[in-house]
Amino acid sequence: MALLILLLLLAVSQATADEDPYIGVNIGTDLSDMPHPTQVVALLKAQQLRHVRLYNADQGMLIALANTGIRVMVSIPNEQLLGIGQSNATAANWVSRNVIAHYPATNITAICVGSEVFNTLPNAAPVLVNAIKFIHSALVASNLDSKIKVSTPLASNIILDSFPPSQAFFNRSWNPVLVPMLNFLQSSGSFLMLNIYPYYDYMQSNGVIPLDYALFKPLPPNKEAVDANTLVHYSNVFDAMVDATYFAMAFLNFTNIPVIVTETGWPSKGDSTEPDATLENANTYNSNLIRHVLNKTGTPKRPGIAVSTYIYELYNEDMKPGPVSEKNWGLFDANGDPVYILRLTGSGSLLANDTTNQTYCTAKEGADPKMLQAALDWACGPGKVDCSALLQGKPCYEPDNVIAHATYAFDTYYHRMGKTPDACNFNGVADITTTDPSHGSCIFPGSLGRNGTMIGNITAPSMNSTSSDSPGRKYGSGSFTSILVLIKVMLWSVIFL
Repeated sequence: MALLILLLLLAVSQATADEDPYIGVNIGTDLSDMPHPTQVVALLKAQQLRHVRLYNADQGMLIALANTGIRVMVSIPNEQLLGIGQSNATAANWVSRNVIAHYPATNITAICVGSEVFNTLPNAAPVLVNAIKFIHSALVASNLDSKIKVSTPLASNIILDSFPPSQAFFNRSWNPVLVPMLNFLQSSGSFLMLNIYPYYDYMQSNGVIPLDYALFKPLPPNKEAVDANTLVHYSNVFDAMVDATYFAMAFLNFTNIPVIVTETGWPSKGDSTEPDATLENANTYNSNLIRHVLNKTGTPKRPGIAVSTYIYELYNEDMKPGPVSEKNWGLFDANGDPVYILRLTGSGSLLANDTTNQTYCTAKEGADPKMLQAALDWACGPGKVDCSALLQGKPCYEPDNVIAHATYAFDTYYHRMGKTPDACNFNGVADITTTDPSHGSCIFPGSLGRNGTMIGNITAPSMNSTSSDSPGRKYGSGSFTSILVLIKVMLWSVIFL
């Protein structure tokens, strides 16, 4: 009897653990130097990532993921959808080759049947539900239907009039497909998969959506969006879209289908038309997202019921077509180095690249270039910063501009002075940040190096370590120039000291 009770308690404990919200990652492969599957899995383990979504059923990845315990979503690419949706046998064969052949060693937990089909392959939409049901039938035949869920990721723009959320409804033209699909999800105990991109919502809103609202930044109550029908306050786009989905399903009389977000993220780099695709914004969005999900905040409609979410994506994909931002959604580069250091204190051991207490001093955005140049002159002169790394041909010469060079000099000085706030002022043209400004082979003081260990603080250089060749000095050569430099140094010594 005692053993039975213990087993029941363990079962309840396991069920509770399985119901806890989690963060996963999508693994795209549009890289010119795609890491080997074993390298990908090593990175996942090192970062404590226990949930992944593949855009296909790559055999190498499925083999590498075996016996790791990592929970895997596999996908049927859109180009295979028509064949599977028209043939039960084709669906059964797909499941046999891509699921049964690997399960249970590879912990496959869900199958994504296509992705954003209504947007990207509308001619396949009429067979989408058939494809889902055929895949599910193959799982039933192998007694795997209770262990592996079947669904299809939807783009959030299938929801019309998404704010206020209480008025949201699905695009009615797709109801002949959506209603039977939702019936299937409800009867099979599956979930609705949703792709949410607040970055695009913000970009396309023409200023209606504030940047802070898209980035999960804390807002005062008077700045939050209010649903006029429910008087519920929304402090971010993500929650509003999730609740709009719940309301849209309720509009069709489906009230007990959970939502999982299969894609969301923020690009860390963009072209001139994408000024808000920055390292800082990507860091802010994904850090806030992870904390929001793992802290079980839930949404205003379903408080305390957090939505498990997959970040788009693990790697930057340099082969992606389209604007610069398309190539820069990754958390890591192809070498496994973090693109930025997430700020995740209090969110457990997920993503071990968290070094919240590590701070840097960078040139302030929008600062007067002349003020930056003067501050750079001071740092490389009286400030005694060794600026030799900024010389042409050296690791930190590129990009050759005053912002990048000043950031290196400011940060070196800041770390040498013990990272006190006063050491990152430079007459108001510098800011403290937690985003590592290192790039390529230019590793900043205090940065996490490629091996994940801390680079030691820079020691003070001797007075003669700087020279007239310092990149901060752009005044020519000769004794007269040296006098001008000396005068400038003396002036700025008065201002900055």
